[in-house]
Amino acid sequence: MSLQLKTGYRQILGLALPITLAMLVPQMNFITNNIFLSRLGEQELASAGITGVYYLIFAVIGNGLNNGLQALVARRAGQNLPREIGRLFVHGVWIALFIAALGILITYTLSPAILRSVIHNDAIAEQVIDFLLIRIWGLPLLYLYVMRNALLVGTNQTRYLIWGTLSEAVTNIFLDYAFIYGHFGFPELGFNGAAYASIIAEGTGLVVIYAVIHFKKMHQQFAFFDRLDFDRGITRLILVQSSPLIMQFAISIVSWEYFYILIEHHGARALAISNTMRNIFGIFGVFSWSFAAAANTMVSNVLGQGKTEEVMPLIRRISGLSLAIAVIIFLFLNLKPEWFLSFYGQDQGFIDEGIPIVRIVSVALLMMSFSTVWLNAVTGTGNTMVNLVIETITIVIYSVYVYVVLEYLRLPIAWGWVSEWVYWISMFTMAYFYLKSGKWKSKRI
Repeated sequence: MSLQLKTGYRQILGLALPITLAMLVPQMNFITNNIFLSRLGEQELASAGITGVYYLIFAVIGNGLNNGLQALVARRAGQNLPREIGRLFVHGVWIALFIAALGILITYTLSPAILRSVIHNDAIAEQVIDFLLIRIWGLPLLYLYVMRNALLVGTNQTRYLIWGTLSEAVTNIFLDYAFIYGHFGFPELGFNGAAYASIIAEGTGLVVIYAVIHFKKMHQQFAFFDRLDFDRGITRLILVQSSPLIMQFAISIVSWEYFYILIEHHGARALAISNTMRNIFGIFGVFSWSFAAAANTMVSNVLGQGKTEEVMPLIRRISGLSLAIAVIIFLFLNLKPEWFLSFYGQDQGFIDEGIPIVRIVSVALLMMSFSTVWLNAVTGTGNTMVNLVIETITIVIYSVYVYVVLEYLRLPIAWGWVSEWVYWISMFTMAYFYLKSGKWKSKRI
């Protein structure tokens, strides 16, 4: 069976739409977490914003490894080398487990002191720390789980993604309700119940998706177990490709944690409102992220086939589809901004303060729809150091903006959220001109 991709609209949608569904399910899962926790009070909703972003810092490190591995898998698929795909996957798993162990160590040794020093509200600080010391144990499960993305997306088998994510979501929603409130004979664990529910759900999704991989005999197709010996060359290749992406994702989310800490200085309500904005990005951003993942895979696959002339038209087609869906989301959010906010069970003042920020975020979603596609196309070329440079410059601009607006000038948080416009415009500009330059054409991975 050939693993080489075509580049038409049908192929783009065939790859991207299953990724969208697979990403949408866990985002619905995350929003459900926040809705359940919001019923405990505004402080819990505020704390969930910080814990969510903290865990996301480590989660996106796994995504950086996944994206680098995905580009390599797609390149080998374009070259029709299935056994090399298996070797890449096995080594990616070992690297992921090592990084997860480091994440747990950092959370237990360094993070409590850092969080206590930067969070002004002592009650929120202690609640956040207690939660994270539980939640971080889900990291090895999450990392193993996202490795399946590199395999299934990189080899154009995205239709299987939904099984793991669906089982994870169902488990998480059920256990959230059971553990947070103490239903069905389970203990009432309150805020920390969401941590236990998420860990068990990640384990469930992991078991299901690897069962699918085994049932579909992918372990045989890609020769997972033919050669399990450590190969320094393969490990180095994965790290060379993934390390800049890991750094890119990490500094991106660290800057978002910095943003949330500055928001917390404006009060618990400002933090709670901002947490709902992150949920909007999560649930509606999946469409853009799925097209971005498709861009990474398809660009790398096409380059593996030696068809460099198809790359730029392909990127334009993908970004056009992504933008079209973002326009629909933009219209929906601006016609009924109060509808989304009402799910969190807060008072009318909360909704009134949140509506202007929803409108700002809706514009940011438009910008993200094409910007993230162009950035992930850079990843697909194999020039991941360029990704890191683009992200670093963008984050410096972003961080200066949010500090001046939120901390120095003490402007309303709506102005803080305009930072998303700054972020996506900066990122797109650099990614676009790099790809337009053609310097990526000589890159080999």
